[in-house]
Amino acid sequence: MADRQTLTGASDAAAVLFETAQHELRCFVGDPVASVEAALADSPDFAMAHAFKGWLYGLSTDKEAMPVTQACAEAAARLAGTERERTHAAALGDLAAGGWHRAGKRLAAHTETQPLDALALQAGHQIDFFTGNAEMLRDRIARALPAWSPDIPGYHAILGMQAFGLEENAEYAEAEKFGRRAVDIEPHDGWAQHAVAHVMEMQSRQHDGIAWMRDNEAGWTEGSFLQVHNWWHLSLFHYDLGETEQVLALYDGPIYGSGSTLALNLLDASAILWRLMLGGIDIGSRWSPLAENWLPKARDSNYAFNDMHAMMAFVGAGRDDAARDLLAAQEVAMRADDDNAAFTREVGRPATLGIKAFGEGRYADAVEALRPLPAIAHLFGGSHAQRDVIALTLIEAALRAGDGYLARDLTAKRLAARPASPLSALFARRAAMLPPPA
Repeated sequence: MADRQTLTGASDAAAVLFETAQHELRCFVGDPVASVEAALADSPDFAMAHAFKGWLYGLSTDKEAMPVTQACAEAAARLAGTERERTHAAALGDLAAGGWHRAGKRLAAHTETQPLDALALQAGHQIDFFTGNAEMLRDRIARALPAWSPDIPGYHAILGMQAFGLEENAEYAEAEKFGRRAVDIEPHDGWAQHAVAHVMEMQSRQHDGIAWMRDNEAGWTEGSFLQVHNWWHLSLFHYDLGETEQVLALYDGPIYGSGSTLALNLLDASAILWRLMLGGIDIGSRWSPLAENWLPKARDSNYAFNDMHAMMAFVGAGRDDAARDLLAAQEVAMRADDDNAAFTREVGRPATLGIKAFGEGRYADAVEALRPLPAIAHLFGGSHAQRDVIALTLIEAALRAGDGYLARDLTAKRLAARPASPLSALFARRAAMLPPPA
């Protein structure tokens, strides 16, 4: 626990509740919102508790959470008694105003002098993820790591974050080592579990990935609010093997059986259904309820990465009205003075238009929209595994458009990068069957 004197406005009881909330967030388990609310009920002037609550809301990517984030930033700033508290309040204010990059830079400067501030490291790490900053995903944690040791509470989470940062920089052996060590220390660390899954996904180690997830299933599912995303990772391994029945069973069960309305869960649901649709799998009626839950967010265009996945659901469900609303919202978003305007202009808008064109059978238009994106897709956030859907859609569009030259080029590159992937081999065989250009 942080030095009791550094927690301005906290009683001893509130400080314990705050540490509980931090542990829950580090593991992605339990209900950190409830824990921090209990801390605030006990100590309403607890500055860091207000900041912590603000991070929980602000990193949700839901537009409706931003007023809460702003209120928390203002409360933390008003009550702050330490430089740490003032920094968190200011970074939260940056985030609430759409300044993702400013918030991340502010936290990075802070942890250079306070490397044991686990909350600042975790919030910054999430910002790096949402902005697609792979180098900082690794380096933010690497710079702080020498100050940490196994006897410090939360050490496992630092290892798990470093594992994910290493994986996003293709340092797979080191990433797996860090992630496995984190899970050995804390089996309920869902982020570390997911980091190793990412390694195996990128290396096309499908059977290893299935075993990795199944062997510690209780650890990453019990009480975990990251479990939907980890179930999604399991589904990717089955998808690459062509085991579509298992993928659909996972979708109908733990991935989207509950019909969640959280943006992060909606995103995973869209992402796996779209992959199945690309493979010609009959989705049945699954698109419609998913699209309904995306509808309230169609006019938000709060985070471009979400827009692309909302469009998948609208196209899949035939909701032209919602698709039009989303595109209109993007027009507004691109005129805003915030980071999402750039996310949308550079990647989100063409990706969303490409998805729409593909769904309408305009495969040449989809190729035109999507072809420049794989090289720059990191600019609108997400991970390599998540952004792979753009590459998959581009390949399928090229195949269906009959563009043999492009299809062979794309599939050859994918086969070289993922030679053990059955899906890569299938793409290559299909591309080889297309006639040469006239």
